[in-house]
Amino acid sequence: MYSMAEPGAQAGAIAELLKSLGLTKYEALVYIALLQASGATATEIHELSGVPRASVYPVLERLSQKQLVSVSNTSPKRFNPKRPDEAIESLLQSVENDATRAKKVLNRIYSLSSRIEREDQELIWSIHGDEHIRARLLELLQGAEESILIIFYWDHLKAELIEKLLSLKKGVRVEIITDGWTAPLPDHINVVIKAPPKETPRETGQKWLAGGVFIIDKKMAIVVMGSKDEGFTALYSESVGFIRFFTMYWNFFSNWE
Repeated sequence: MYSMAEPGAQAGAIAELLKSLGLTKYEALVYIALLQASGATATEIHELSGVPRASVYPVLERLSQKQLVSVSNTSPKRFNPKRPDEAIESLLQSVENDATRAKKVLNRIYSLSSRIEREDQELIWSIHGDEHIRARLLELLQGAEESILIIFYWDHLKAELIEKLLSLKKGVRVEIITDGWTAPLPDHINVVIKAPPKETPRETGQKWLAGGVFIIDKKMAIVVMGSKDEGFTALYSESVGFIRFFTMYWNFFSNWE
């Protein structure tokens, strides 16, 4: 019988490679031994592979389940290995299938974790600079699908805002609270005229800040505040708490006399 003593180091190296394909060390050693002595008995496999006698049969059973080893109906039983190219292909396919299943499960876990994280963090983004705020605001309004709630006191953007609202696609309902409206009123826009808060001098002598609240599709909100002299700052968020707060604010303001 051929002995593995001479190529033992090589067998160990190959066994490590086979472990990367899903075999255990003992499974790899038994398979390598069978390649050198096809038709060997369990005792002969033990002697060739160095795998403990008590572990040989369980290892052979697992290799049989992986379709890497076939068993004869003789007594004693003899074992034959699958050809190396077929065995490697089978192992690669098994690894690929496992990887596909793992990816699906991990993606579900990641998706759930990301959703929980987003809900917990309640992210609020700051937008600075008049032009950045203008561009973001008009972009959000243009993308509305169902509804827009607005409280608006910001004279220098009013004409552009009205133009954008008039151009919205049909089906988008717009409710506006503002201090004045001079454009036509299509069916999808409802305007409530309310005077702005009484102008109150600040310590610097400047008048009350201007700005507005914009709630789009009940899914996102942008709040703008500032003055012509100091510039404007906006807060944007898709968080449930942020939208709920400013929706309540809009409802309160719409009912305020």
